Amino acid sequence: MPQDAFTLRLSALELDKLLAGGKVNKIVQPSRDEVALSIYTGKKVLKLLLNTNAQDCGAYFDTGETEPPATPPGFCMLLRKHLQGAEVLSVALLGFERIMVFTLRSASDFSDADKTLYLEVMGKYSNLILCEQGVILGALKTTALDENAKRMIFPNLPYLPPARQEKADPSDFPALQDVLSKASGDLGDFLFTRVSGLAPSTAHLIAEGYRGGDLAQYVFQYIFSDMVCPCVVERDGIPVDFHARGVEGARPFETLAAAQSYFYMLRRERKATEGRRRSLLQAVNAAIKKNEKRLAQTLEKRKSCENAEELRIAGELITANLHLLTRGMRGAKLENWYAGGTTEVALDPRLTPSENAQSFFKRYRKAKRTLEMLGPLEAETRAELDYLRSLSAAVSSAQERADFDSCEEEIFAAGLVKTPRPRKKEAQSKPRTYVCEGFTILSGRNNLQNDSLVRSASPNDLWLHARAHHSTHAVVKTGGRQVPPSVKTAAAAVCAQYSDGNGDRIPVDCTLIKYVKKPRGSKAGFVTYSEFETLLGDPALVPPCGQ
Repeated sequence: MPQDAFTLRLSALELDKLLAGGKVNKIVQPSRDEVALSIYTGKKVLKLLLNTNAQDCGAYFDTGETEPPATPPGFCMLLRKHLQGAEVLSVALLGFERIMVFTLRSASDFSDADKTLYLEVMGKYSNLILCEQGVILGALKTTALDENAKRMIFPNLPYLPPARQEKADPSDFPALQDVLSKASGDLGDFLFTRVSGLAPSTAHLIAEGYRGGDLAQYVFQYIFSDMVCPCVVERDGIPVDFHARGVEGARPFETLAAAQSYFYMLRRERKATEGRRRSLLQAVNAAIKKNEKRLAQTLEKRKSCENAEELRIAGELITANLHLLTRGMRGAKLENWYAGGTTEVALDPRLTPSENAQSFFKRYRKAKRTLEMLGPLEAETRAELDYLRSLSAAVSSAQERADFDSCEEEIFAAGLVKTPRPRKKEAQSKPRTYVCEGFTILSGRNNLQNDSLVRSASPNDLWLHARAHHSTHAVVKTGGRQVPPSVKTAAAAVCAQYSDGNGDRIPVDCTLIKYVKKPRGSKAGFVTYSEFETLLGDPALVPPCGQ
């Protein structure tokens, strides 16, 4: 993302045309690194996001809904105090630095002087600073007075721009000529290291377009031309970069603002999606680890009770040979008529032979009771683990917001999180719907929907599920018709895509709903089935009309 002075200058020109004369009617601070200004331009309201995050820094429009914190941060309150209702006079770049200057006029009870909002777009050093007549009123990120900082950012101190880099300012044409007269090696690398305000990608784009002639004149005209051909570079459908000037193979946009909005909107959605996935997986994986530990303890106890029959036999051997044993003996070799030969039996010298026999019988009964208790406990733990792993598979394969909402609802219902993520009240999510050759294919987004699909389907509808994998349940609504192989293949592809299997040949079992049974008391999503055929599901063959 070349948020360099070159791109910011063109962005400031666009913002100035769009926002000049507009009124600030709402100010929120969605996170600690960004502030959103809703500006009414006389025709519509534009939400300008001023971001100081190291990776997303910049000024661009945001079309998504942001929920502000219940208690506005101090800087947000300061901006509301001075800028609520203010008129945007201009948007410009400070010299050829990565600093956008928003000049606003506010007439309030506190002051009627013009205010200046500086957005410093400098990676991890990005900041948003409000000033009046060159004096800092407040900043998103301040420096402590006791810090040994080269540049102090604190209320009531004068605003001083960051120290200039030891590079040529391209707006100073004689200085640019002097530097470029010494150009050597790779031109793109030379421009980046010797000319200020250029990101590496911008410098290399300038170098790629140079075809000889006056280099300084070419670079100067390229940088300060107002021509824009905005575009976004995508790989596998994922935006990876945007540019103010055209790049071959990139997606074009009418304005730089539109390109940035598209790029950052998808980037933010992707980050939010992965963050939500990590959060849900963390809750599920914690429960999986807890149950794995519980199962390990159960198996360890079972192993310690595996000698129960040996304890019973030892007690019977002692009872049969009481006349040969006396108190004080530590062991004896007794004839074992069960296995043949003799068996060494350890004895407690403090007990009589009869008491030793009773001790073995007591330990036998305890071990037997433990084994009887461990059987159901092990089955219950394994069923819980299987259910949790199906939840993990559903979260891992989730793609849409509705998928995550459904998974979150089930995770909350399962008691894995104490409170659900707050969100606006919406209609309950529905299964994914596909249409293939006139047949409707339904796919559950979570185990609860999977059960609902089984309950609501007709006996002659088709049911599919990935074999030996956790996956969605898919139902093909047949309406009494014969289902062609191509539709079965599409439904199998849906199961394969939303499963924890890998590859393009995932086994998927297919049968009629009438052969699918839901055992009483079983976990959500668990069924048994018979009379099935096995298909090979390829995620690449999912119908394109999925909803």
